[in-house]
Amino acid sequence: MYRAVKIRIYPTDEQESYLAQCFGNTRWLWNYMLNATTSAYKETAKGLSKAAMDKLLPGLKKEYEWLGLAYSQVLQRVTFNLSSAFVNFFEGRAKFPKFKSKHGKQSIQYPQNVKLMPQDSVIKFPGNLGVMRTVFHKNIPDAKFTTVTISRNTDGRYYASILFNQEDRPAVAIREAIGVDLGLKNFAITSEGSKYNLPKKQLAKLERNRKRKQKKLAQKTDKTSNKRRKAKLLVAKVSSKIARVREDFLHKLSRKIAYENQVICVEDLAVKNLVKNPNLAKAISDQAWGIFLTMLKYKAERFGHTYQEIGRFFPSSQLCNETLLPIPILQKGYDSLGVRLVDCPHCLHRHDRDINAAINIKNEGLRVLALGTSASALGGDVRPKPSGRKKSMKAEAIPVEWGSPHPICTQMGVG
Repeated sequence: MYRAVKIRIYPTDEQESYLAQCFGNTRWLWNYMLNATTSAYKETAKGLSKAAMDKLLPGLKKEYEWLGLAYSQVLQRVTFNLSSAFVNFFEGRAKFPKFKSKHGKQSIQYPQNVKLMPQDSVIKFPGNLGVMRTVFHKNIPDAKFTTVTISRNTDGRYYASILFNQEDRPAVAIREAIGVDLGLKNFAITSEGSKYNLPKKQLAKLERNRKRKQKKLAQKTDKTSNKRRKAKLLVAKVSSKIARVREDFLHKLSRKIAYENQVICVEDLAVKNLVKNPNLAKAISDQAWGIFLTMLKYKAERFGHTYQEIGRFFPSSQLCNETLLPIPILQKGYDSLGVRLVDCPHCLHRHDRDINAAINIKNEGLRVLALGTSASALGGDVRPKPSGRKKSMKAEAIPVEWGSPHPICTQMGVG
């Protein structure tokens, strides 16, 4: 499994100048090749392959001498990445490649000839870049690395991302299974009764700071002035701090859950549809559910554990986890986000709404895992069949498996 270690690097003024030249060269080459490929496809219905793009490089270096200032393999990596981007697009895994801008994050890749020297706290790059000071804040895996990506964020920080290909090391789980319910009041609620929240006070303080700096930036009307450039950098620094605080929380929580549990059950959330709600769009976006589920999945795979999703239409928050019967106050039409504790008229117990949903998610995930199917116990859906990058408008009926091993459902005649 591929794993990346991201460390901060500290280039000198000369190295920063050289990196700026390399960023510009690779950005120009990407845009040139993307335009050439698109034009060729319009004329001949065939794009340019990686080999065809590599053949254009020598002529471009002669025509534009400044293009040769960048390391040759860095330029070759541009054609490789662009070719991979088109493959991902035609196979439906990504959107059409876009032109790169000089504004925003910049990056280049070194595929080989990079030497890591943790004992000296430096990295040696080939070509004119040379030795660069860094801080190895974590142990480097004892495995061969494939590529090293140098990136510059909008806040002016430089990072090196080292990609390793190493074997996964299974971890012994503490629990057999856990259900995780994601919410707005509490970020994550587990079936064990634990509740986790984002560092809201710290994030709120940073948000207020960013708002003040954005107002000052808006007052700088001359887009070419140094004052506006400095004000823009201050906004970028605060935004970067907010992203790092949120990312730190997501990494720590996802690792904890993935490491301690053999089976992790979650809901298949459609975040893009949820943010269409104008009243909750900002709150949902700030939670970063999609990123958290992605982290949870790959970390569970790294530890040799099982990541199990259940259908998004399974009514986990409306059913009693003991009887699997609907709780009237939580049914559609009576549901209210203000109701946190509910009394079930069937089992006569009081349930915490979120913990009850997490337990239902765990039970449904284990049931789906045991049956080897993605059908939900109490519902299903009819959805378009994915067909590459083009979405078919003709709906295909997906067989729905009704029934549940729960005895109450059998008595009710469900299944």
